[in-house]
Amino acid sequence: MNPDDPRVRRTRDRLRAALLSLAAEHELDSVTMASVARRAEVNRATAYQHYADLEALVSDAMEGAVSHVARCAELCPLDAPRDRAPEPLEALFAHVAEHAVLYRRMFSERGSARFTHRLRDRITEVLAERFSEGARPPGFDDVPTDLHAAHLGGALVGVIAHAARGGRAPADTALAAWRLLRG
Repeated sequence: MNPDDPRVRRTRDRLRAALLSLAAEHELDSVTMASVARRAEVNRATAYQHYADLEALVSDAMEGAVSHVARCAELCPLDAPRDRAPEPLEALFAHVAEHAVLYRRMFSERGSARFTHRLRDRITEVLAERFSEGARPPGFDDVPTDLHAAHLGGALVGVIAHAARGGRAPADTALAAWRLLRG
């Protein structure tokens, strides 16, 4: 199957959109490939031609969210003042608030462990790359850069999971997260 074929892209787009729609309505463990195929208006066999299983579809569908979070982490100025959250961090938590139901389901006990690991790993990777290029907050020279990046990546994922539960304005969460992450 040629992933550049417009028909393949359209079918995968429909399957991803159907999954995200169903995930916003139901617990993820109650969603099946058959229900996704019905919602996408494709044959179940067609769905399996594109994705080996539901977990592969979930992973692909959530890649957009993972990419968005990683992009925000990449754009965040790590030397910004403590009293004002950087704009990319505010954008990140606004995005999480906008898609809170989906994030809650993905982070839930019955959600996708692959999503959580992928998100943490991507953030860690982005931060480690930035740190190796010299864009590292001051005061951590005695900590290996890979461990520092892993610490911040895990912490940010934890705050994102907590923020998905709601209760605080995205700007307030961004500022609190910034103060924690900045050290």
